[in-house]
Amino acid sequence: MMKVLLVSGSAVKNGNTFIALSEIAKTLEAEGIETEIVEIGNKPVRGCIACGACAQKGNNRCVFNDDICNSILEKAETADAFVFGSPVYYGQPNGALLALIQRMLYAGGNAFRFKPVANVAICRRGGASAAFQTLNMAFEMMNMPQVPSQYWNIAYGRTPGEAAQDKEGMQTMRQLGRNMAWMLKKFHGVEAAEKPETETWNPMNFIR
Repeated sequence: MMKVLLVSGSAVKNGNTFIALSEIAKTLEAEGIETEIVEIGNKPVRGCIACGACAQKGNNRCVFNDDICNSILEKAETADAFVFGSPVYYGQPNGALLALIQRMLYAGGNAFRFKPVANVAICRRGGASAAFQTLNMAFEMMNMPQVPSQYWNIAYGRTPGEAAQDKEGMQTMRQLGRNMAWMLKKFHGVEAAEKPETETWNPMNFIR
């Protein structure tokens, strides 16, 4: 069975980023795709120090084994696709998630190359598009096909649980899940895979 690994870069357990990823995961599961959501949590995450030890060892692992980096790398080796989600801090993704992505792609890039990926940004008000673009840039250098949706992959919410009220954001997550399932099936030779269904657009406006 094909599997998608979803990584939440939020320090808040079961927060808005988790809600968005869960909406994607439910859609993937309905399409027969196995999923696993990993939350990086609020434990410290190292940044890359450019020591080059991972390249010297050649074992697809970061030499530092005191955070979640190598645990996710191990899961990545058996995953067929990825979704990374982040809250927006000052118009950027969470620094801990960026540190993980940079270390994982450098130390264990072979686990990611040529596998589909999508990124999701969750914000209170602004900065989601910039954070979304920042996340995309790293994966474009790894020959990873990026999965689109009906809109940029963003949703809104500040207090945990609010993202579920963003009906357009949640619709965007579901469409992303359907698109990723279709792409995976095509990549794995499922010729009968039909083009993804689409929902009637359900816009969310802030000024009412």
